[in-house]
Amino acid sequence: MSHLASGESKLGPWTAAAMVVASMIGVGVFTTSGFALADLGSRSLVLAAWAVGGVLALCGTACYGAMARAMPQSGGEYHFLARMVHPLAGFLAGWISLLAGFTAPTAAAALGMQAYLAPFLGLETDLPLLATAAILLASLQHGVGVRFGARSQNLVVSIKLLGLLSFLAYGAWTLLTAEPSSAVAPSLVVPAAVDDVFPIAAFAVSLVWISFSFSGWNAAVYIAGELRDPQRHLHRSLLGGCVLVTLLYLALNALFLFAAPVEALAGQVDVAAIAAEHFGGAAWRDFTSLLISLALLTSISAMVQLGPRVYARMADDGLFPQFFRPRDGEFRHAILLQCVLALAVVWSSQLHQLLGYIGFTLSLSAAATVVAFLFARRRDFPIPGAPFTPLIFLIGTFGSAGFLIERNPDQAFWGALTVLSGVPIYFFMRRRRTEAEPVA
Repeated sequence: MSHLASGESKLGPWTAAAMVVASMIGVGVFTTSGFALADLGSRSLVLAAWAVGGVLALCGTACYGAMARAMPQSGGEYHFLARMVHPLAGFLAGWISLLAGFTAPTAAAALGMQAYLAPFLGLETDLPLLATAAILLASLQHGVGVRFGARSQNLVVSIKLLGLLSFLAYGAWTLLTAEPSSAVAPSLVVPAAVDDVFPIAAFAVSLVWISFSFSGWNAAVYIAGELRDPQRHLHRSLLGGCVLVTLLYLALNALFLFAAPVEALAGQVDVAAIAAEHFGGAAWRDFTSLLISLALLTSISAMVQLGPRVYARMADDGLFPQFFRPRDGEFRHAILLQCVLALAVVWSSQLHQLLGYIGFTLSLSAAATVVAFLFARRRDFPIPGAPFTPLIFLIGTFGSAGFLIERNPDQAFWGALTVLSGVPIYFFMRRRRTEAEPVA
């Protein structure tokens, strides 16, 4: 079901691709490598983890592209699982989207933006005031109207991409033309917990964090019903956006990792700013902080734009309060809900805690959706590269999740609790819907 009234008001393929890019390029790419480097102790292993994450995301886009052609309506995993498995499965996917899919990533991007922008402005980082302001600004942007939100998002995404490419070109040119020095010489700090041969457990856990950075590869499916020709354009938007971002991620992280010593980067949040200062001085660190703040603001904006579509679809099906149904094609009430929840997370959580929780929960939700599609046997909509693409995606996703459960059970616990907490809410909403239905 589309909530936009006419064909003229529907969104185009560039908006869908821009949504993928905006959703993917968020806080993860600018922060995760510091945490991964602390665990893995090796630049090459961190880059390998990013490459594997890209392969898994591309395999995921192949699966989701087939699903979107089979079921070209908005709602993402909620819509897919409700139709293929059971309304409860769909509701749990929507519940995951509410908490781990959009609310927590919005908060994580806002906290990451504050980590970069606050030092540049000379502000204290103890209170998340900048993060709060960013969430309010994005909510206002999309609360004004669907078309205004989409057009402003497209413009800012274009500026973000140009800025990141400029940063990448200058950084690569500086490193390639610089004299060899100890500042960028290879170094290795191997933590005691890393295995002697290959740190498979640490690698898998890092891959969960990195999967959060790639988690926006499926973003366009949430607005499928609002596109002019979803069956023609949606899978191309998913694939094109994911390929572009994967290549950009690998190039950016290579620059981050080789621009500064491992000791300066390991365990740090603002690895991009640290790298920029090493190859370009304080001025480039400031420029990088502003650029990444803009990138994270677009990520916040994308989450605020996408999430309410899921809640509105759930409300249409009677599994969410009717207050959150769109009015005249607008999603203001659902946007307000996400704004309030994201602010609550910002003021109660830390960035490092959110990364593992989000990556674990979202990856399992996506994997469950792919499994359901395989069992549905949609022969009219084959998955490109099958059976290899879905198998690679599922093995990588479930394997990494298993290692995270072993290494970081607290984050896995909160992910499992997120899923289970939705069960009683589903039955409560279903009973309310039954009671509200007129008697024949």
